[in-house]
Amino acid sequence: MMNTAKQRIEALRGALKQEGIDFYIVPTADFHNSEYVDGYFKVREFLSGFTGSNGTLVVSAGEAGLWTDGRYFVQAERELAGSDITLYRMGEEGVPTIQEYLKKNVSDGQTIGFDGRVISASFGKKLEKAFEGRNVSMVYERDIVDTLWTDRPAIPASRVWAVPEDLCGETAAQKLARVREKMKAENAAHLLVSKLDDIMWLYNIRANDVACNPVALSYTFISMEEAVLFIQKDALTDEMRGYFRDNNIVCREYAELPGFLEECAVCGKIWCAESDVSYLLYRLVTKRGGVIGKDSPIGLLKAVKNPVELENIRKYYLLDSAALTKFLFWMKKNAGKMQLDEYSAAKKLDGMRAEIDGFIELSFDTISAYGANAAMMHYEATAEDKAEIKAEGFYLVDSGGQYRGATTDVTRTIALGPVTDEMKKHFTKTACGMLRLADAKFLYGCTGRNVDIMARLPLWECYIDYKCGTGHGIGYILNVHEGPQSIRWKYVADIGETLLEQGMIVSDEPGVYIEGSHGIRTENVLEVVNEVKNGDGQFMGFRHLTYVPIDLDAIDTSYMEASDIRKLNDYHAQVYEKLAPYFEGEELEQLKAATRAV
Repeated sequence: MMNTAKQRIEALRGALKQEGIDFYIVPTADFHNSEYVDGYFKVREFLSGFTGSNGTLVVSAGEAGLWTDGRYFVQAERELAGSDITLYRMGEEGVPTIQEYLKKNVSDGQTIGFDGRVISASFGKKLEKAFEGRNVSMVYERDIVDTLWTDRPAIPASRVWAVPEDLCGETAAQKLARVREKMKAENAAHLLVSKLDDIMWLYNIRANDVACNPVALSYTFISMEEAVLFIQKDALTDEMRGYFRDNNIVCREYAELPGFLEECAVCGKIWCAESDVSYLLYRLVTKRGGVIGKDSPIGLLKAVKNPVELENIRKYYLLDSAALTKFLFWMKKNAGKMQLDEYSAAKKLDGMRAEIDGFIELSFDTISAYGANAAMMHYEATAEDKAEIKAEGFYLVDSGGQYRGATTDVTRTIALGPVTDEMKKHFTKTACGMLRLADAKFLYGCTGRNVDIMARLPLWECYIDYKCGTGHGIGYILNVHEGPQSIRWKYVADIGETLLEQGMIVSDEPGVYIEGSHGIRTENVLEVVNEVKNGDGQFMGFRHLTYVPIDLDAIDTSYMEASDIRKLNDYHAQVYEKLAPYFEGEELEQLKAATRAV
């Protein structure tokens, strides 16, 4: 029986031949270049069978190749088996980028195709540059796969709701005023925003068009006099229409944007972020005049949380930490004593989190991974495909919630029984890295690239690395992954670098991933704060938002320096102080034992 991916790739090849397209590019994206997408947009997954959140498929008559990053190498290898799709491990030595691959394999006179609504302007411009001066055509105004996907889900259109003013700390009008000040400084007459979480933040609205990301499919076009929101009419209640009228926001149908951009009055340069806006829209905008292609001003405004947001974030991270800690105690107590698997364990934690007052939904599908499955960074157990959990080895759980006041993200790895000395070493070095970064002091002007070494050094000294960044920003009742700030060692030109500012929050998540054996990740979320200011400048640091014990059963102090032991004990003292009010009886005794000094 032919592999399903093989059948679909062959059907696509037939359609491409009819259209005269030689190479077809299928990214993982919606019309807004979102990280996670609704089922309608999972074209790459439909064709290849690879379910990771990041990957790009390139199909020609002779080959199908899939590019993905280090988080998904193990998963992609498994899911692509039998498909005849070649895995290109991005960032590995000798592996070409997609542009390099196409430049080498596309001949003069051939045609490259893609759906221009789901390819970013920045990627499209790279393709243009790669084939500059060559007789290579680009076709981007058709979705070739749509005719092949007969049972394709509908485009989502969930109801939009307004975040209560007491949770925002700033009105939509105040945010618009700040955005317009940034526009003036950049000499931009208009701002086109495609990034969904930017739009949600700006107008203090949320929806559910992407699972776990409370966003609505939408665009906004802002001038100094008017703000126009393009959104599906089915998403609007009468109450929300009134909300937008009261805030002087004009609503138009979502699909009307391309026509609007062709016809609207333009009185100067249009600012649109090339990394977010689609190639198709970018081409429409460039026909209207000057374009400012730099990142939207909203990203940085959104990243620096205001006092109201920070107060709520601190509150919910405590509640979330308490729930996770109780779950970990339950796992320690019951592993090996009752029928337990990765999927049922995830559902147990999801249920405990849902009991927290203010809970909306998960911030991402819970990663519940036992043993070797934890070596896949974004592994997800299902009701049909899950591993039994035993009283031995490591169990990793990466999880989070959306609350009416925060978005949480936390990972812990625990020993459920005997583990090897090597596993203890890896666990201990990972914990040291997390705590060292959390304790870092640095001058204002640093970016995440300056401090990444604090988390990575204990592992680098063992000649071990994790193939991902150390940290990302987190939204406020929004996307669990948020920029523009990040913590990574490697400079990525497409992303650039952003100064760490007081009020930002970032994750701190080093790890070890040994294929076929075990995976370890210890993740806290940190608040960026100002420390001492003196003649040498403004010193900055971090404060923990996550307060969950680090499993002492997996710690081997022989791999720690005296300062690392002190950091661990200090952190556990804080954990006990913060969480004790939420515990009593046997669980309080467990908390005491889990946070004891070593």
